Amino acid sequence: MKFAEFFQGQVIEAGPYHLTEEEVLQFAKAWDPQWFHTDPEAAAKGRFGGLIASGWQTCGIAMRLMADKALHGSESFASPGLAYIKWLHPVRPGDDLNVRGTVLETRVARSQPTMGILRWRWQLFNAAGVEVLDLEATSLFDLAQNGFN
Repeated sequence: MKFAEFFQGQVIEAGPYHLTEEEVLQFAKAWDPQWFHTDPEAAAKGRFGGLIASGWQTCGIAMRLMADKALHGSESFASPGLAYIKWLHPVRPGDDLNVRGTVLETRVARSQPTMGILRWRWQLFNAAGVEVLDLEATSLFDLAQNGFN
């Protein structure tokens, strides 16, 4: 989507993404090697009663879904960061995940009239409708790239 296609209140949905145990283990071993992500036997005896995905992996899944649905082919070039991130419930192997992006604000930067700013909330849900991730992101768009201004 192009920056001009985003508008306040817009809801963009994508998914599902099916998460496998192999993906959970592979990601955790490389990036978040805590026992509740990497050791199914120990995790079964733990607080969550089984293996859970890293919160960072859930962010990556949300990013992939939104990139494919809304950012692919856009003028998006960076993000200055997140206002907040919350991991509300564990994500488990076998979960089917869907993302909902809600546009909070679009504007052109006052100091750089060729830069668009998009603030949006991403919520990731499992197949039962349980919200597992909530974050607010800012995305930057190069408006000069497509002759916006």
